[in-house]
Amino acid sequence: MIGRDKKRRKKMRKMENSSFQEALKNCLSCLKVEESYQLARRMEKEKTNPILGYRTAGSLAERKTGDMLVEEMKKAGLVDVHKDKITVDAWEFKKAVMRYQTKTGEKKEIQLGAYQTDFKTDGFERFDLVYLKKGTAKDYENIDVKGKLVLIEINQREEWWINYPVYQAHLKGAKALIAVQSRGYAQIDDTALNAQDIAGPASAPAFSMSRADFLEIWELMQESKNENKKENSVPHLLVELDAETKVEKDQYTYNIVGKIPGRRSDSMILLSAHYDSYFEGFQDDNAAVAMIIGIAKALIQGGYQPNHTIVVCALAAEEWGISDTKYDWSTGAYRQVFEARADWPGNVIADFNFELPAHAHSTKDAIRCTYEYVDFIQKFVDKDAMPKGIYPDGMTTLYPIETWSDDFTMAISGIPSFVNDFSGGPFMENYYHSQYDNQDVYEEEIYQFHHEFYLKLLLAVDSLALPPLNFATVLTASMDSLDLNVCKQTGAEGSVLLEQTKKARETAICLYEKIQSWNQNFGADGDWKRADAITKKLLAIFKKAQDYFVRLDWDDGVIFPQQAVQNNLHALKKAKTALNAGNIEETLDAFYSIDNNCYAFEFEKEVFYHFTEYIMKQESERLMWGKGRILHHENLYELVERLKNKEIDKDSLELEQRQLEEVWERQCAYYKDDIEYLIRAVTKFSEMLQETVVLFEKN
Repeated sequence: MIGRDKKRRKKMRKMENSSFQEALKNCLSCLKVEESYQLARRMEKEKTNPILGYRTAGSLAERKTGDMLVEEMKKAGLVDVHKDKITVDAWEFKKAVMRYQTKTGEKKEIQLGAYQTDFKTDGFERFDLVYLKKGTAKDYENIDVKGKLVLIEINQREEWWINYPVYQAHLKGAKALIAVQSRGYAQIDDTALNAQDIAGPASAPAFSMSRADFLEIWELMQESKNENKKENSVPHLLVELDAETKVEKDQYTYNIVGKIPGRRSDSMILLSAHYDSYFEGFQDDNAAVAMIIGIAKALIQGGYQPNHTIVVCALAAEEWGISDTKYDWSTGAYRQVFEARADWPGNVIADFNFELPAHAHSTKDAIRCTYEYVDFIQKFVDKDAMPKGIYPDGMTTLYPIETWSDDFTMAISGIPSFVNDFSGGPFMENYYHSQYDNQDVYEEEIYQFHHEFYLKLLLAVDSLALPPLNFATVLTASMDSLDLNVCKQTGAEGSVLLEQTKKARETAICLYEKIQSWNQNFGADGDWKRADAITKKLLAIFKKAQDYFVRLDWDDGVIFPQQAVQNNLHALKKAKTALNAGNIEETLDAFYSIDNNCYAFEFEKEVFYHFTEYIMKQESERLMWGKGRILHHENLYELVERLKNKEIDKDSLELEQRQLEEVWERQCAYYKDDIEYLIRAVTKFSEMLQETVVLFEKN
C-alpha cells in the first residue's frame, strides 16, 4: 500500500511538473519587452521641472504618474487596482536658473539641479557667489558669507555627504550652497548635474552645478580675483538666481497596487519598484516599474493561475520622502508595510524588488537577498542557463541586502526580500542620479533577460508550499562576525554566545531540511491549511531574525549588533597605543573610523551635533527604517579638537590619556551588553526554531 502511494505521488508530481513547464513556456511567450520600454518612456511625461525633469515625493508630477500607472495596471489585466494613500514630506522643485555675465559681456543662463530644501526668489535676484573649496569649517575662516551663495566641490562617494557642508554654510549665514561633484557621481560628462537625498533640514538650501558650468565660472572668478589685487581674497562672482524649490511636511501621495489572485488569497508574493525619480529616471526606476507590470501582464495573458496571490506595487517616495533625518529615503515602502498595509508582513513570502534592470552593471549579474533566501536563490541561479553574450562571467548571489533600496525596508518589516543587484559597476559613478540616466543607456538584451529570468524565478517561488527560508545562513554569518579576542579583552561571554549560536544553527539546519522535504513532496492535493500555519510561523521567525540581528553602522552598512562597538574597540586599541607613545597623528587617524567622528575633523561642533542627535535623540517616527538600528555613540569631538591643537613634546597628554581610557571602558561595557543581549536573543530564536521543528513533526 505504501509503495503504491509513493508511485501515485511520483506520477502526480511528474504531471504537475509537465503542467508547470507548459505554463512557464506560455508566459514567457507573452512577454513584450518593447511594451515595457515604451511604458518606461511614457513615465517621463510628468515632471516638476519642465527642463530637467524630477518626479519628486508628494509632487503633482508623482501623483499624476501614479494615476497613469493605475490605468496601465488595469490594461494589463490586474484586478483590485487601487491607490494606497501615504503621508510624506512633499518636495516640488520647479526651477533653478543662474545668470551671469561672460567675458564678452553677454548674459548666460545655466540650469542648476536641486536638493530637498526651501528656496524661492522673486524672479532673478542678485547674489555674490563665493568659492570655498570643500565647504569645511576651516574654509570659512575669516570669511563673511552672510547673504551670499557658497560654491564648493565635493565627492560624496569618498568624502562626506552633501548635508554636512550645506548645514555648515547655513550656520554661517549663507543664502544657499551650490555643490559641484568632484568625481564620485555624475562622471560621465562635465555637463552632468547630480542629485541625491539631502539628509538634512529643509531650511538649509542646496543646489547642484555641472562641472562644465563650474569651470567657466571659476575662470571668471579668477579674473575677478586678479583685478581685486587683495591678498587672500576669496574667488567670487556676481550672479543672478531665479529659483523655486519647496518642502511641505505631512502631505500625501500614493503607492499603486494591483493583484493577480491566487489559490491562496492571504499568502502573497510581492513585485515592487519605485516610480519617483530624479531627472528622467529611465533606469532608476522607470524601467523597473514597467518591467513588473510587463511580467504581470505576461502571466495573465499566459493563463497562469498562481498558488499565492501576486501583488504588483509601484512605490512612491523612494529617493526621498521625509525631511531632516538620516534615513530620508525609502519612505514610500516604509509607509506601505508599516502603516498602509501593515497586514502584508506575515502574509508575503517574498518581495521581488527591482532597480535599474535595463543595463548591465558588470560582467557578472547578481541577485542580492536576505540571508535566509541565499540557499534557494543560489541553487536557482546555478540551475538556470545564462544566455550567451549577456553576462560573460555569469550570475551570482550576494548577501545581505543593503539599505540602498526598498528591499531593506521590506525585509525589516518581516517580508523576505531580494533585488537585482545594481550598486556595483560604473553606472553608479557615471550616470546615476543625473540627466544622463535616459534611454541612451538602454540595453534591450539585458532588459529581455531580466524579464525572462525573474518571471521564471517568480514561478519557482510560487510553486512552493512553504517559503524556503534557511535560518542557518544568518546564524553562520553571526558567528563569523564575532571576534573572540575582543570578547577576551572585554570580559564578554563570547564563548557562551558561540555555543548557543552553534546549537541554534543545528536546529535551523534541521528545520530547513524539513521545509525542503515538505516542498518536494507537496502535491496538488496537499493540505494548504497546514502549509499556511507553518508559513505564518516561518515568517514570524524571519521577522525576529531582523529584530535580533540587523543593525546599521554610521555609513548605513548592515551589520550584526556587536559589530559597531567591536570595530570601535579595534580602533581604540590603536589609538591608546599611539597616544601613550605620544603619536598624536596616529591617534587621530584611529579616531577617524569610530562611529561618525570623521566629521568632527572637518565641521563645526553644531554641525556634528545636529547630525548625531537627529539619530540618537530624534522621535522614532522620523527615523522610519533606521529606528533602533544604531544603539551606541561615542562622541570624540572635544578630544579631537584638543589633540589637533596639541604640540608634541611641549604639552602634557595625561588628560587625553585618562579620557581615552574612559572611552575604552565605556565601549567595553557596551560590548559586554551587546553580547549579553545576543545570548538572550539567540536563546529565544533557538526556541522558536525548535517549536517549528516540532510543528513539522506533528504534521
